[in-house]
Amino acid sequence: MSTISNEQTQAYRAAFLQDPIRLASQRSVWKNGIQNSAQNQETFVTNTPQFSIDLNTGKVANQKQSGRCWMFAALNTMRHKMSSDLNLANFELSQNYTFFWDKYEKANYFYENILATAQQERTSREVSFLLKTPQQDGGQWDMIVSIFQKYGVVPKAAMPETASSENSTELNVYLNKLLRKHAIILRQLVAENASDETIESKRTELLQEVYDLLATALGLPPETFNFEYRDEENNFIQELDLTPHTFYDKYIGIDLDNYVSVINAPTDDKPFMHSYSVDMLGNVAGGKQVKYLNLDIADLKELALKQLQSGESVWFGSDVGQSSLRDKGIMATDALAVDDLFGVDINMTKGERLDYGESLMTHAMVLTGVDLINDVPTKWKVENSWGEKVGTDGFFVMSDAWMDEYTYQVVVRKDLLSAEQQAAFDEEPTVLAPWDPMGALAN
Repeated sequence: MSTISNEQTQAYRAAFLQDPIRLASQRSVWKNGIQNSAQNQETFVTNTPQFSIDLNTGKVANQKQSGRCWMFAALNTMRHKMSSDLNLANFELSQNYTFFWDKYEKANYFYENILATAQQERTSREVSFLLKTPQQDGGQWDMIVSIFQKYGVVPKAAMPETASSENSTELNVYLNKLLRKHAIILRQLVAENASDETIESKRTELLQEVYDLLATALGLPPETFNFEYRDEENNFIQELDLTPHTFYDKYIGIDLDNYVSVINAPTDDKPFMHSYSVDMLGNVAGGKQVKYLNLDIADLKELALKQLQSGESVWFGSDVGQSSLRDKGIMATDALAVDDLFGVDINMTKGERLDYGESLMTHAMVLTGVDLINDVPTKWKVENSWGEKVGTDGFFVMSDAWMDEYTYQVVVRKDLLSAEQQAAFDEEPTVLAPWDPMGALAN
């Protein structure tokens, strides 16, 4: 082993004390912290919230202390359409409704994976992976599609927020405790060579416990409801006894099978123009498979731009915490000059960041605009779900360079893809390991 000698440390100390630039940086960081000291003022000039294409989407929503960004983003794309079609202001679909069904289905999906790996040692990588986080708030586009297709949607008024939906920490703690206990029971039954009928009977009994816990914390999802609203012209509209599916069909009506997930993962193990899936990633047993088409970033951005130009917003996933100023609502690669502040080089390529655990998709938002100069994107308008107190009334500016480096996924209409891209998406996907960075859940 290469040990550190006292002489070596003393040499480092002397070099630091003799460097006036490092001492000046030290004084600034002591007083202001790292990010405030590294903040680049020029980024405020180049990333102003003005866009040549700017969709009217209304006020932003607020996921509060929960990891539901992926469902907020999906529901936001739908409410954009509803608000435009029905001339509504500040309308929201129920995020608590989809939250309930996602938790419920994730519990059953966990049982599926626990039983599928029941012959493995508890310490195997797959079982350890499952038990580390039996379920969580985060998700992927195809997972929310599975919820929409199976359960429909409802207005927020039909199933409003609760304390546990707005701040999900306690719910996740106790639900995961329950699911780990259920894993013990199911694995023991398999070890005892219990019959399939016995295991299925016990599984049904355990799922009732999950349903009861969720109903207590989040409320019971409505089976029917009334939809009443006033539009911007003060006209009152009332429709009675809708179901979540009839509501979706009548007021949203989007064929979700016409949308595909496109990713940019420039790593050696994922060649472009091929489709990928992730083992043990999903929520609804028998639901939509999580599937991606990996493309070069230029192709990904071209597809996102085409959808915006057609007047439709774009669900996308990125690593939102990288080089990002939350209060100012700016995501730009030059927002923070941390390298200069510390006199080090922490730059990596996008592929290196994925390969070495430095970055992955952490958050889903919505593209609602873009600024074009000579038909080339320079910055993008982003609808976040963190409320109106950050950014510009809750909207962020994302530089085009930041999109290149930290955006990993967009969801676009399949008809926007070239014939070659559609064929690549339709091929049998390569299945990635459960812990692959492309299996990250946005929260």
